[in-house]
Amino acid sequence: MLQPLEDHILIKPLMEETKTKSWIILPDSKEKPKKGEVVAIGSGRILDNGQRSPIDVKVGDMVYFTQYAPDEIEVDEGSEKVKYLVIKHSSLLAKE
Repeated sequence: MLQPLEDHILIKPLMEETKTKSWIILPDSKEKPKKGEVVAIGSGRILDNGQRSPIDVKVGDMVYFTQYAPDEIEVDEGSEKVKYLVIKHSSLLAKE
């Protein structure tokens, strides 16, 4: 498994629903996901005093982020390629 460095966070993107609760099909959107599950976190950014800045999310949290903040990477896991997003802690907007 990948281990993010410093204040980076590894996120498994969640695709948005294509149907509403009343079964209305939404048009296909090619936009990047704006919500995902935290898979791994870095150890925090090094501050001027030499200590590490705490990261206030943990593995398993659902997080929201801006559309263009993450970088996408593909990782070979066994016989399949899995897409992950890498994002800086400061680019997160909220968590569930």
